[in-house]
Amino acid sequence: MSNKIYPIGIQNFEKIRKDGYFYIDKTAWVYQLAKTGSYYFLSRPRRFGKSLLISTLEAYFRGKKELFKGLAIEKLEKDWTEHPILHLDLNIERYDTPESLGNILEKNLSEWEKLYGADVSERTYSLRFAGIIKRACEQTGQRVVILVDEYDKPMLQAIGNGELQKEYHNTLKPFYGVLKTMDGCIKLAFLTGVTKFGKISVFSDLNNLDDISMQEMYVGLCGITGQEIHDNLEEELHELADAQKMTYEEACAELKRRYDGYHFVENTEGIYNPFSLLNTFKYKKFGSYWFETGTPTYLIELLKRYHYDLEHMAHAETYADVLNSIYGDEEPLPVIFQSGYLTIKGYDERFGIYRLGFPNREVEEGFVRFLIPYYTRFNKIEAPFEIQKFVQEIERGEPDAFFRRLQSFFADTPYELVKELELHYQNVLFIVFKLVGFYVKAEYHTSQGRIDLVLQTDKYVYVMEFKLNGTAEEALQQINDKQYALPFAADSREVFKIGVNFSNTTRNIERWVVEEL
Repeated sequence: MSNKIYPIGIQNFEKIRKDGYFYIDKTAWVYQLAKTGSYYFLSRPRRFGKSLLISTLEAYFRGKKELFKGLAIEKLEKDWTEHPILHLDLNIERYDTPESLGNILEKNLSEWEKLYGADVSERTYSLRFAGIIKRACEQTGQRVVILVDEYDKPMLQAIGNGELQKEYHNTLKPFYGVLKTMDGCIKLAFLTGVTKFGKISVFSDLNNLDDISMQEMYVGLCGITGQEIHDNLEEELHELADAQKMTYEEACAELKRRYDGYHFVENTEGIYNPFSLLNTFKYKKFGSYWFETGTPTYLIELLKRYHYDLEHMAHAETYADVLNSIYGDEEPLPVIFQSGYLTIKGYDERFGIYRLGFPNREVEEGFVRFLIPYYTRFNKIEAPFEIQKFVQEIERGEPDAFFRRLQSFFADTPYELVKELELHYQNVLFIVFKLVGFYVKAEYHTSQGRIDLVLQTDKYVYVMEFKLNGTAEEALQQINDKQYALPFAADSREVFKIGVNFSNTTRNIERWVVEEL
């Protein structure tokens, strides 16, 4: 029986090392960062180990050699020089008023001024920050290390409130700009966040930051690789398989299907979500651990503001410039990718085009489930039961019952969506059939005002065509004319051809007709 203590929710490196928590050694990367550059930025999704990395850097630059005993860096570092450290953690505050950002900056600046002194002529946040850096360097004889955790949290929480975002932007831009003006006094600056910086962001004056988010050499800096699992958790893999009554191979495959698949750089190994992975090993049970710890409400704000096509999101193609841009520039795709709900699935080197998709089952199912209350009248408690009933009706060969239930998903369409009715229909169908598709085989396509869909179970095949402001008969005729059901002509299963029509007047499914092959 494994005796590992998993550091779930623990982000302090010193606590992990002193209290004997399980730790996967990332210190060779820490040494490389310290010796090869001065200004870094790293974007990773929440719960991916960014705060632990910041804490590890802090312990290293405080010269706490004893914490690194037995780790890679012990053999690499010879000097262990202690540097003054300014650590700004923006995770703490809830950013919903102009004062909330000011409060946390004031608290940190006051604490640093107690250590290194203050100057009455320094009245702004940026002037005080610059003065602290200068005095810390002069008083200690060592250049300063600046660590900023979740630099973008104020901006993210203010999405949807343009005035508040502008105020935060105007506060943070000169504050972070100090890192460039005080270069001679700074040993290293390391900033983390969920979203990346763009040309119009709070970092526009700080053009000396090295963004390592999409650099191959740092792919494994946060998160856990498959090799790290086998090197550090082999015994636990066998215990997980036994607990789940699976073979070892089945347990490895299920772990990969649920939690692997993050690709932050093209053509590199997948990264596992560390939070879900460690919870799975602790409880010896598969679950949606990462998704249940936070709801991405700012993504809903973006999806709704841009009237986004969810089906497009799940198969998006884009360029590196888009992936590297800041939220709100033109579309929500960058922030969806940077937040970890989409990842790189493929790369066309000739044209420099990235193909995106959901990284794994946990994210795909969790995200789509999360969308239901925002696009239908069902809340998050009711929705899973409705999906269960959908699946049961499909598996029993009851298309009429299925479509009556589907009508309820379109009931009470909000009036503000009337102008975007076609997209609303597509988004609701995408959500429903994505969730149904976790239990039966589903193929869903959209093209120029029409949707075709195929659902398959062990006994039945459903071939459907959806029309907007046409007729159900026209939709059925298209199935026959285009011979959509032909691939199933020799199939032993019962085949249903179903034409469906949406009405702008009723804002719902107006009629469907069913024909058996």
